[in-house]
Amino acid sequence: MQLLVSVSNREDAEAALDGGADIIDTKDPGAGPLGAVDLDVFAAVASVVAGSRPLSAALGEPRDEVEAATLAGAFSAAGAAFVKVGVRDGAGTAAMKRLLAATRDAAQRQVIAVAYADAGSDLARMRIVEAAIHAGVAGVLLDTADKHGPGLCDLLSLDRIDSWTKEVVAAGLLVALAGKLTADDVARLWGRGATFIGVRGAACDGGRTGRIAPDKVRQLKAAGGAASHQRLDGHRV
Repeated sequence: MQLLVSVSNREDAEAALDGGADIIDTKDPGAGPLGAVDLDVFAAVASVVAGSRPLSAALGEPRDEVEAATLAGAFSAAGAAFVKVGVRDGAGTAAMKRLLAATRDAAQRQVIAVAYADAGSDLARMRIVEAAIHAGVAGVLLDTADKHGPGLCDLLSLDRIDSWTKEVVAAGLLVALAGKLTADDVARLWGRGATFIGVRGAACDGGRTGRIAPDKVRQLKAAGGAASHQRLDGHRV
């Protein structure tokens, strides 16, 4: 399992690298749960990362396939190893499939579809999984849409998260988890089948709109590592 840290600028990226983040993700925390940064900001982050870590980019929730393809193509060309894309509320399964397929074709990289734990039912979230399978994208991120509301681990029990993870992995997709996760949440979720865990606010001084702090990134990595060792020793966290 790897720790993804969402950064909003060059300085954040430097701090995340210093703290030991496994994946550097770009996101504008002032533009919603998946706000895309400007391409010049992404380029500055990419110059800091310099190929030392996988680099990802949030694309927001594109209006249609054309916007999705344009964003995916631009960020992939600028160096994103994978992109995260959300689907607008009310989109039907057919529209989801078209949008994800357009993103996949334009990106020529791994695409992660985003489902929200605080928006819709379990059935609605599984429709996104169905669309992801049909479109041939790499995986699904389970996140939260409302960053002022409860976090993922407040919305869903560990059993429900485990069930989700197993079902998505069984479908051949990778699973990522995020959504106002604390260091304690990271410890609880670490090693339970997800490919990576994503954080922003927990890695910042001053919350998700603050600045990434290397010490907080190190603490999150340590929390995951400690949990992993405990499980290897036969204990559950």
